[in-house]
Amino acid sequence: MKWTDTLDIAIELIETHPDVDPQYVRFTDLHRWVTELPDFDDAPDKSSEKILEAIQLAWIDEAG
Repeated sequence: MKWTDTLDIAIELIETHPDVDPQYVRFTDLHRWVTELPDFDDAPDKSSEKILEAIQLAWIDEAG
C-alpha cells in the first residue's frame, strides 16, 4: 500500500485498531500506525496533513 491508498489503509486500521474512535486520533499517531501496517510500502516522509486527513475521513466513513 502507498499513501494514496486511503481506503485500503482505513480498512487495515479498522482491523488493527478496532477499539479506536478515528475522530480523536492525532495525526502523529495516525502516521505511525499507517507506517507500521504490514502491507504498507511507501516512504514515511511522503505523507502530508492532507493525506492523513483523507485517511482519517475514510476510516470514519468505513467504521460508521
